[in-house]
Amino acid sequence: MQRRYLSLAAAGLATVMTLTLTGCGSGPGDGDVTLKLVAADYGDSAANSSQHYWDDLTREFEKKHPGIKIDVDVYSWTDVDKKVEDMVKAGKAPDLAQIGAYADYAARGQLYSVDKLLSIPTEADFTQSLADAGEYQRVPYGMPFGASTRRLFYNKKLFAQAGITSPPKTWDDIAQDAKLLKDHGVKMPFALPLGPEETQAETLMWMLGGGGGYTDSIGKYTLDSPQNVKTFEWLQKNLVAKGLTGGDPAKVNRADAFQGFADGEVGMLNGHPTLMKQAEAKGVDYGTTALPGSNGKAKATMGVTDWMMAFKQPGHRAQVGQFLDFVYSKKNVLKFSSTYGLLPVTVSASQEMMADDRYSKLHGFLEQLAGAEFYPADKTTWPLVSKTLKAKMGAAVEPDGNPSAVLSTIQNTADAADNAASGE
Repeated sequence: MQRRYLSLAAAGLATVMTLTLTGCGSGPGDGDVTLKLVAADYGDSAANSSQHYWDDLTREFEKKHPGIKIDVDVYSWTDVDKKVEDMVKAGKAPDLAQIGAYADYAARGQLYSVDKLLSIPTEADFTQSLADAGEYQRVPYGMPFGASTRRLFYNKKLFAQAGITSPPKTWDDIAQDAKLLKDHGVKMPFALPLGPEETQAETLMWMLGGGGGYTDSIGKYTLDSPQNVKTFEWLQKNLVAKGLTGGDPAKVNRADAFQGFADGEVGMLNGHPTLMKQAEAKGVDYGTTALPGSNGKAKATMGVTDWMMAFKQPGHRAQVGQFLDFVYSKKNVLKFSSTYGLLPVTVSASQEMMADDRYSKLHGFLEQLAGAEFYPADKTTWPLVSKTLKAKMGAAVEPDGNPSAVLSTIQNTADAADNAASGE
């Protein structure tokens, strides 16, 4: 706090400093501040809604900081991003939003940069790959909140029945194992969810396996690169055309694929940690392994993180900073991660999870986090590109599809959006 007070005083903001000191005081008064937080719901029922997590956390924080109240509204992932967008457009931005994307708000100058909010130890504790993913034009605005990586899940019982003794390490292994599973009556040997729910995730995982990705080292879209085209031609020829995906991938959503795996009808699929709980609830004996690639293990796994951000409009920078330092304490990060089957976003909480055998099934996912590749969330054009991927990629791998043409179409959309965003 001393560092923050000194910086405010140096700027001559005496009135703000007075408010900050009052907000940090030990009793109610004219300087009391109520912070508004809008957050996403990670639960799958009312019983484990994120509202319970935030209620417990804010109750503890308010006891330690009587001058600061926290008002939290939790919305489903279907609604939360639009809710925040509407609040900002109406001139009533919340102090804090924990949602799916930050870049648009950062580009419009509406967010505090992370260094203006967090103490130095808190900011330094973020896992570096996640902190880097939260930068817009090399300045951090998005604070990671809840992370996951992807691994290939396989049904051990179905594998044994098909005579498969080890999980696949390459794409050729996937194709061979999928054929064996199909020959033994498995309904969906390899679930390939390229339906509109989360196509952008499945697409990136396969691109990484083929040595490609969404962007190059300087952030330019490379959707129609030779590696990416080759990847989806392989999928079309070796899995879809041979009936090894159990149907049309364009009509299979992630939720459908996960449910099929939990029901014992899927032999293999790419999944994230929450699938473990879903499979265990149905008694499925499963294993996980690193994502296979074209010639061995994929160059990286896909990582996903959601974002916390702080809006300038309400003007409660110091109090927001105090609250965020509490939110990102090791204890609270670990509690959130363990409650919802996610990976910690800080080094301290990650180390504690890795040292605890209770979380052994998450260790394989966590070990991959530092080298994971993320969506290009720093690009304001990413939401449009993601939407286009959801609409078009499923058709690319159908027997009569044209992966090269589809990827070129999406590339043209991405280039036009980038050009418009840069004023060209």
